[in-house]
Amino acid sequence: MLKSIIFVALGSGIGGVLRFGISHLFAHTPPTSFPWGTFTCNLAGCLLLGFFYALAEKYQWLNADVRLMLTVGLCGGFTTFSTFINENALMLKSGHLLLLFLYIVSSLILGFAMIVAGHSLARLI
Repeated sequence: MLKSIIFVALGSGIGGVLRFGISHLFAHTPPTSFPWGTFTCNLAGCLLLGFFYALAEKYQWLNADVRLMLTVGLCGGFTTFSTFINENALMLKSGHLLLLFLYIVSSLILGFAMIVAGHSLARLI
């Protein structure tokens, strides 16, 4: 169990640093505009999660600890539901209803599409 916790912590740290870096690229946008940093991280995280799970299914070389590090750790640390919800609340509070709707709908639809794309990419390997 301790070994699994260490693998998840390692993946989470890497994912968090990657999320910080990508969010920093979009730091010039005001908090009530479209949150491109979180959007990008969440979609990329969906793509990676689908890819990692499909690789784990197709090839048995991903042991349980590595799979935990990549999925729960890396993807969990890289994507962020709480930031997504907070950005939605900020857009609602500032009256940006169309932007709010577009963010929610595009995040869900494109997030699902990225999971499917990740699975498809892994099948090509």
